[in-house]
Amino acid sequence: MYAVFEDGSRQYKVSEGDVVQVDYREAAVGTQLEFDRVLLFKGGDDPNIGQPLVEGARVVAEVVDHPSTKLYIQHFRRRKNYRRLRGHRQPYTSVRIRSILLPGMQPSAPAPAPETAAPPAPAPEPAPTV
Repeated sequence: MYAVFEDGSRQYKVSEGDVVQVDYREAAVGTQLEFDRVLLFKGGDDPNIGQPLVEGARVVAEVVDHPSTKLYIQHFRRRKNYRRLRGHRQPYTSVRIRSILLPGMQPSAPAPAPETAAPPAPAPEPAPTV
């Protein structure tokens, strides 16, 4: 099952569990985002193609991180004493696709966080024999 949705004049083909990078949003890590501009949905044999959108379909995602990497642009012309180095850092938001919902469907409850078990207590040492 996958869907194609549009966000920020870009189209993303996603399925549940995928992590994609969308344009930067002021959202805290762990918050849910909904993308309602679904262009195509394929769950079984026949794809559901929107005209231009699939009515009522939406993609629910969770914000994972706000990473950014710096891209270096270097210009160099040999024997001309010409060197230029510029950097550009594009902010974006990394989201994990939780569910793809059709009209009338409700998102499933988020999975509970696994509880960390305390380490077992050390066994008491045997009494020394004299």
